[in-house]
Amino acid sequence: MNKLLALCAATLLAGCGATTTIDEYRPNNQIMDINSEQSVVILGRRDAGHYDTDREFIDCVASKMKGADIGVFPEQQFVDAIYPWFEPRTAPKGLKRLRRLMEDAAIKEQIERNGIRYLVWLDGSTETHDKGGSISCAIGPGGGGCFGFAQWDKSSVYEAIVWDLTNLTEKGRLRVDSSGTSYLLGVVAPIPLLTPVKNDACASLGTQLKQFFTVDQSE
Repeated sequence: MNKLLALCAATLLAGCGATTTIDEYRPNNQIMDINSEQSVVILGRRDAGHYDTDREFIDCVASKMKGADIGVFPEQQFVDAIYPWFEPRTAPKGLKRLRRLMEDAAIKEQIERNGIRYLVWLDGSTETHDKGGSISCAIGPGGGGCFGFAQWDKSSVYEAIVWDLTNLTEKGRLRVDSSGTSYLLGVVAPIPLLTPVKNDACASLGTQLKQFFTVDQSE
C-alpha cells in the first residue's frame, strides 16, 4: 500500500506545476528611473461593496519589488495620507481623473512630501473551477481512514498598470496568467498535492515589474 501511495503521489506531483505566461507593454521599451528618495506605491483596484483585489497578493508583489532596492510605499499608508481620494468610491480609474486630482495643491504636496514617483494599479483574482472526484472518510471499531480522489483547477489572472505621478502618464502594463491543477488523494489520510498558482503569478509579476525600473546609484 505504501509503495502504491508513493507511486500515485509521484505521478500526480509530476503534473502539479503551474503554467504561467506574462505579457508586457512598454512604449519604446522605456526604463523608469527612480532614486533613493523616491518610491513606488502598489494599490489594489477596488469597487466599494463587492470587489477587492487580493491584499495578500498585493503584499507579495510589493515584497518582490523591495528585493530590487526599490522603495515601496505601504498601500494603506498612502490611502490614509491622500484620504479620501484613493478610497474605492473616489479613486481615479483613468489618467484624466488623476490629472484633475493633481491640480489640487494639497494632494500634489502630499505625494511629493512622501516621495512617491510611481503608482502601480494592480487588478485581478485567483479562482477555483472545474472540481471533480470525491473523498469519503469514516471511523469504525478498527480505526478510521479516507478513500477517494479529488481534483480542481485554479487560475490567477492579474494586470499591473504603471502611472508616473510626476509626468502624469502611463508607463507600461503587465498581465500575468497562471493556471494549474491541484489534487487530494485519500488513502488512509487525505494527502493534498497543491499547485502554487498564486505564488507563481506573484513571483512572475513581481520579477518582471521590478525590471521596469532602474535605480539611480549616483547619489
